[in-house]
Amino acid sequence: MKNSSRLLFIIIFSFFGFNAHAAFQCAGWKLTGNDDGWVRINGEKVTSQKVTELGAKGDGANTKWSMGLMPSRDGNMYGFEFIKRDGKVWLNVQLLRASMNAPRIIGTFDCVKVKD
Repeated sequence: MKNSSRLLFIIIFSFFGFNAHAAFQCAGWKLTGNDDGWVRINGEKVTSQKVTELGAKGDGANTKWSMGLMPSRDGNMYGFEFIKRDGKVWLNVQLLRASMNAPRIIGTFDCVKVKD
């Protein structure tokens, strides 16, 4: 458990950098880190979060963050995949549907690091 806590701490700092005031802007979505280890999307704490290392290095440079925001302030439920791979960063967003018959709404957005 201690090693997994340390790995999560390293991944969080590699995700947001060692500057606590760093964030990522992905179109209309702003992702920021927090001291509790949970990501905030447009100021809202995600309700679920899973971090997967995509490379074997263990340095957090190639990671995928799967997150959910259910419900958000606008009443909708969203699923997010924030991906850092080979120096590129992007965000996949899906509006979660109440019915399987409803059309899927998915967007992919390039991200840039911004000051919080």
